[in-house]
Amino acid sequence: MTERLRLRRKEKKDGLKENAVTETYLKVRSYECDSFGHVNNAVYLNYLECGRMDVLESGGFTLGALKARGVLIVVRRIEIDYKAPAKEAQHLLVRTYLKTHTRMKGVFGQEIIKQPDDILAVKADVTWVFVDDNGRLIPIPDFFKEALHF
Repeated sequence: MTERLRLRRKEKKDGLKENAVTETYLKVRSYECDSFGHVNNAVYLNYLECGRMDVLESGGFTLGALKARGVLIVVRRIEIDYKAPAKEAQHLLVRTYLKTHTRMKGVFGQEIIKQPDDILAVKADVTWVFVDDNGRLIPIPDFFKEALHF
């Protein structure tokens, strides 16, 4: 694992399956905090990305593996609600799960929870789509739907 933020990762159920929850554990670094001592709002986007990458990797879908298939999964929209500030050295839990999907897009629901008190810091809905090698929107590939069981 990189020097990033992860302490450990734990999947509940079967990683990518619909209704499964992937949990990613992080620790806030001092350089991620603003002058008030709180995690900068933009940094939460990185934390959410770590959670989504863990979900994809649990199904064997690294970015390299997706590129080899001629597709990429990309974020189309993030709706985020900041509920409570996190501070330096605080431990966080990122929960990620498939919330909804259609033929063309899906939404991961995500929460960042401060540990050990289980206080909700962030709640987000992340809409994602697939694109081909040329960046054109395509339907969710069958291999991905099979991995998610939908």
